[in-house]
Amino acid sequence: MATPVVRFQFKNPTERQTIQWGVLFGTRIAPLAQAYETTGEFVLQGMALAKACTVDQAHIPLADVQLLSPVTRNQQFLCQGVNYESHVRESGLNPASFPFNTIFTKSPACITGPYNDVIRPRHVQLLDYEIELGLVLKKDLRESTRVTPDTLHEVLAGLTIVNDVSARDVQLPQQQFYKGKSYRSFGPVGPYLLLLEPQEWKRLPQLRMSLSVNGSVRQNDVCGSMIHPPHATLTELSGLHDLAAGDLIATGTPSGCAAKAPGKAAMFIAKHLLSEETKWKLFIRNGLKNPLYLQPNDVMELSIRTDDGQIDLGAQRTRVVPA
Repeated sequence: MATPVVRFQFKNPTERQTIQWGVLFGTRIAPLAQAYETTGEFVLQGMALAKACTVDQAHIPLADVQLLSPVTRNQQFLCQGVNYESHVRESGLNPASFPFNTIFTKSPACITGPYNDVIRPRHVQLLDYEIELGLVLKKDLRESTRVTPDTLHEVLAGLTIVNDVSARDVQLPQQQFYKGKSYRSFGPVGPYLLLLEPQEWKRLPQLRMSLSVNGSVRQNDVCGSMIHPPHATLTELSGLHDLAAGDLIATGTPSGCAAKAPGKAAMFIAKHLLSEETKWKLFIRNGLKNPLYLQPNDVMELSIRTDDGQIDLGAQRTRVVPA
């Protein structure tokens, strides 16, 4: 049975303010004795202790604590782009033209908690959302490693929810994924790090991702729709550079984002008849008319779980606020 691990601190200032780790049992937390400084330390030293926790040890009410991101900011934050065919198509692209796994990074400084506000910078007008399944490394990978669906449990510790918040009016006109996606608070993660048992990894394709804004569902798809599944991505990344225990990989988003490509005729005109400057001015002007882009006070709710509820990563809830 999967183990939901949380990283937390007490809300009451009179309580201990040390950040702690624990296992969630319903509405109560069983705290771990050791305070791990990083996700990597927890994964390497605390996973076995977390899995051994029992409900009898759960004495901290969930209502008394603030849940933090289970991924600490020292870890690498790696991302996959255009990894769902539906999102490729809504971006105006042909999936057949993208045989390669698109990889980029977000600054780990953008990582924030699962219920913290998302801050929209003053100059950002086209703020977008992307629900993604997050993979957390179980061990260091210092050399090229072949990973298969049957060996995922040897390489991955668990799963978490990621919202890849994006400033489209920075990312796309400047062709700067890192800049457009790395503002502070643009990486809500959690609420749990869900530690899976070896046999549970086989159900990863059945996980359903759902994101709503103000109660209206915008994104809904299963992880089995990925073009480049986790085992292939881990194999490729391990052949490129070192990965460390606790590192986070966000595996891409399905369709339903606010940003969408215009029709074929408009794209042809933009590509062949307009200057780059004019094209992107029109993109931003048209985007300002799109009601799907996030506005201050919008509330995003994200969940990832199997339809039968046997594997459940919890629910994220964040509000957009102006800088």
